[in-house]
Amino acid sequence: MTNTVYLYVFDTMSDWEIGYLTAELNSGRYFKKGIAPSKIVTVGTEQALVTTMGGLKILPDIRLDECSIEGADTLILPGGDTWTDSVHQPVLTMADRCLKEGTLVAAICGATIALAQSGLLNTRGHTSNDLDYLKMVCPAYTGEDYFKAEPAVTDGRLITASGVAPLEFSVHVLRELDVLSPEALEAWYGLNKTQESNYFYELMSAVQ
Repeated sequence: MTNTVYLYVFDTMSDWEIGYLTAELNSGRYFKKGIAPSKIVTVGTEQALVTTMGGLKILPDIRLDECSIEGADTLILPGGDTWTDSVHQPVLTMADRCLKEGTLVAAICGATIALAQSGLLNTRGHTSNDLDYLKMVCPAYTGEDYFKAEPAVTDGRLITASGVAPLEFSVHVLRELDVLSPEALEAWYGLNKTQESNYFYELMSAVQ
């Protein structure tokens, strides 16, 4: 069975924050035997070119109103500079529905701020770039007791991460999707985090 991952794309999207994750999902190179690579579908508010913060041009595969996301799918919300704009309200409404229906939602950096402002973090364990900043810019946010000062947090079907933790974000998503063995995932993270060659051999051994 192929997991479909819907990646929300928009102008100013922080492309590096999801680079590790999309590379592994799309290639499936370290997946458990018998598990196919994920199908990544890019979704935009309109089917028009968007420009990421890194200057990459992306033409969304589908519009948001064409996205028929289901329980077994995943919605990824990258960071970016425009998350306080009203243009993102439709995808936040979708995220709310996904969480209610048990679909995995993974948000990093600016996307966590939008979730907080929408009230979606008030009763769920979560993290973001900084608690004080979250409280300052999100008047509707009352989830301080659920905030965890960690790089990434998983609470049920919600994953949140700081913008400086793309590796940890990737680990949480890959673990929740259960596509890598625990040994392979640990070695993959160790290799990318430390650049120590012993983790490479551990990773190769784990995927044999």
